[in-house]
Amino acid sequence: MLTRRHFIHTTTVLFSATISNPLFAASWPNGAQKAAWDAQVTPAGYNPETSNPWGLHPRFLPQRVRANDGLIPGDIHVDAVAKYLYHIEDGGTAMRYGVAIGRGDLYEPGVYTIKQKVEWPHWTPTRNMIEREPEIYAQFEGGMEPGPENALGSRGLYLYVGDKDTYLRIHGTPFPRSIGTSASSGCVRMVMAHINDLYPKVELGSTAFLYSPAESVTTRS
Repeated sequence: MLTRRHFIHTTTVLFSATISNPLFAASWPNGAQKAAWDAQVTPAGYNPETSNPWGLHPRFLPQRVRANDGLIPGDIHVDAVAKYLYHIEDGGTAMRYGVAIGRGDLYEPGVYTIKQKVEWPHWTPTRNMIEREPEIYAQFEGGMEPGPENALGSRGLYLYVGDKDTYLRIHGTPFPRSIGTSASSGCVRMVMAHINDLYPKVELGSTAFLYSPAESVTTRS
């Protein structure tokens, strides 16, 4: 389990991830549409600890593990080496999920506050993403409507530093086979069924610690 070491976040503006909820989004899903999409991305007979139609290594399936003493219930810790996200629970335990993180220097270690949560968010790539990889992102310059193929998937937890949106998210992904790798443009990706389980348990104002590889402590399993 991770230690309770904090990072001093020195980057004031981060443009390595995604913008969501564009001002002029064409549509917003209603409750029935969200429920239908949730059913679409949830395996039949879903059991978080055993369902694995995505072909993940078993260690990336959700597991309840022991947490180190002193960690604050509700906080999130991301281990950049093991590619785990831990959500700290009352009673000295944590739920552990497999994740994908930002590739190379697009991963931004730091201490963040979750100040917004969105079900089935919209997505627009940042200008930096478009300039860096126009062949991938230019086609989405006008934004992508919510749905199972959306880059942010089914749920988004929005990471802030103070009152500044960093454009970093913990979010679902339509690319579940990327879990366990460094693959994103900065965000933390989760299997959609897994973040759907996590989402209602995360309270606004919770802290998310994204550890650097040097500061991450892998959990052997």
